[in-house]
Amino acid sequence: MNIKKKQKPPARKKAPGSKDSEVILQRLTGGPLNIGRALAALRLSDEISQAEFARVLSIPRQHLNDIEKGRRSVSLLKAVAFARALGQPEVVFIQLALQTLVDESGLRVQVRVAS
Repeated sequence: MNIKKKQKPPARKKAPGSKDSEVILQRLTGGPLNIGRALAALRLSDEISQAEFARVLSIPRQHLNDIEKGRRSVSLLKAVAFARALGQPEVVFIQLALQTLVDESGLRVQVRVAS
C-alpha cells in the first residue's frame, strides 16, 4: 500500500493592494478605507489640489470635496470611470464604492469583490 503525504500548497505572494497596504491606508486616512478616503489619499500622495484632481476625474471640485468628506457616495459606474481616469484597478474602486454604500447603511460588513 502506497501512502503519499499531502504536500502543502506553495505560499501565495501578497498582491499589490493586499491587506497590508489596506491597513497602512486606513492608518493614513484615519479610518476604514472607502471611496472618499481612497480618493483623498491618492490626491494627497500626488500633492495636487482638489480642483486639479476634480478636473482629472471630470467632476466639480465641490463634488469631490463632498465625496472625500463622506457627504456623497459614488455609483459603481462612476467608480469605474474614476479608476480609469486614474489608471487604477476597476475592481478596487468598485469594492470601495460598495463599501461606502454598506457603511452609510449602518451595516457592519466588510465588502470583498473578486475579479
